[in-house]
Amino acid sequence: MAKLLPPENRTVREVAQEEGIAEVTLYNWRRRAKEQGLPVPGSGKKTDGWSGESKLAVVVETAGMNEAQLSEYCRSKGLYPEQVKAWREACVSGADTEANRRQAEKAKVRRDKKRIKELERELRRKDKALAETAALLALRKKLNALWEDDEEG
Repeated sequence: MAKLLPPENRTVREVAQEEGIAEVTLYNWRRRAKEQGLPVPGSGKKTDGWSGESKLAVVVETAGMNEAQLSEYCRSKGLYPEQVKAWREACVSGADTEANRRQAEKAKVRRDKKRIKELERELRRKDKALAETAALLALRKKLNALWEDDEEG
């Protein structure tokens, strides 16, 4: 399994042929390592193919390290400190984006509540106007009926 991980990052096929292990077994081992949060590359030798979870795991592991410790860690994993720093910035900007999204949602909720209140106020006003108009029409009918009775009588 170590041959699949940094710094070697060898392919599953290479390791399977060299060690005489079925490729399926190696894929299962790699999947389990990913599920445990270990920084495992996707496929191939490039660290750009690492999953988001693996990159986050590296960022978390290196959060409290100084430059020397980070350099040593990166050498052992086959990474460059610049990559880890870029991943850290991406995590932070993603968190900022999430915070901005939540703030925008709260603002939208406030606008929606204000709009709902305005619409409810307008609906009440129109309901009152409709009730007043209906009352006036009923009175007009009664008045017309009284006038017709007076003219007949």
